[in-house]
Amino acid sequence: MPIDHLSPPTGQIADNVVGFARALRAAGIPVGPGAVIDAMNALQLIDIGSRADVFATLEAIFVKRHEHALIFAQAFDLFFRAAEDWKHMLDSVPLPDHAQKKPPPASRRVQEALAQPSMREEPQVQEQDLKLSVSDKEVLQKKDFAQMTAAEIAQAMRAVDQMRLPQAELQTRRYQVDPRGLKLDMRRTVRRSLRTGGDIVDIQRLGRIEKPAPIVALLDISGSMSEYTRLFLHFLHAITDARKRVSVFLFGTRLTNVTRSLRERDPDEALASCSAAVEDWAGGTRIATSLHTFNKLWARRVLSQGAIVLLISDGLEREADAKLAFEMDRLHRSCRRLIWLNPLLRFSGFEAKAQGIKMMLPHVDEFRPVHNLSSIEALIKALSSPVPPHHRSLIRSAA
Repeated sequence: MPIDHLSPPTGQIADNVVGFARALRAAGIPVGPGAVIDAMNALQLIDIGSRADVFATLEAIFVKRHEHALIFAQAFDLFFRAAEDWKHMLDSVPLPDHAQKKPPPASRRVQEALAQPSMREEPQVQEQDLKLSVSDKEVLQKKDFAQMTAAEIAQAMRAVDQMRLPQAELQTRRYQVDPRGLKLDMRRTVRRSLRTGGDIVDIQRLGRIEKPAPIVALLDISGSMSEYTRLFLHFLHAITDARKRVSVFLFGTRLTNVTRSLRERDPDEALASCSAAVEDWAGGTRIATSLHTFNKLWARRVLSQGAIVLLISDGLEREADAKLAFEMDRLHRSCRRLIWLNPLLRFSGFEAKAQGIKMMLPHVDEFRPVHNLSSIEALIKALSSPVPPHHRSLIRSAA
């Protein structure tokens, strides 16, 4: 019998399917009411006592993208292992081997979703609890990341996920067919004139090809930046997902390329991969040494085609000497635009008294704060606006 002709089940099975669907939505998997109805109908066609059959059936209905498969598996294991309504069906089925191992980072959202006491309440009640008032949003926008609670950091990460970086286009040297272009396409124009006996009637034009300007981020992960690192990585993951021309490097006492790690679709998986690749997390700071490594090994590869460099650091260098100024000058000359993002600018009376900051400051185009959501939104606007080459202007906005 076709699934569409079956009546959806009610009772314990329906309650579990609806609760499981809410858990998946809370974990980041889009599940609509139509999929829930299909899942209820499909469960009538299989052996409801077989854990493997139930898993395969629900996975086929709820999982539409490859990156959601891991989250679904963790959610299924955690939800139905804890569900008392199905305990008599699951006790006779041994758990898979992966359930005994340490859960992957993607399961953290699933555990948080299942920990909510209102998971089985009505969706309208949950939506009302999750919505922030206008005043709460304004406070969250201005609040320093270092002063946020765990719940506020989670809200800030959700806000960062919703941010979109507009495509700041950069003109290349190549041309393409463009009716409004300024260059005459003589070859195509003459070819079209053959249709009219040699009379030039249809003039063809060419325009410059525009591509998003590459973005290269150098993020300080030393101990003094530990309260900001995760949110900055979350922001870089968000713009990496939207723009493919993004390269990310982490540095403390050494430089680490984490561009591939941040290309993971799931943000928790991406951040966990970055953490595994870095050996000097929350350690000391050697900005000059890290910049020297970048200029020597990576600058020619990633700074071509007018790249914009984001240097995210407090500038508290251990060994501030002439080498730091030389490497900063070399980096500045290699890119189109160098923006220094410093959390210390959150203080209204900030002055460049540290020796490292004094040596770095003359070699940047813009000097911006980056300590709250408002400052990140201001950065997005700055990255979206076109800036001519060799533009120099120190911007110290108190966002």
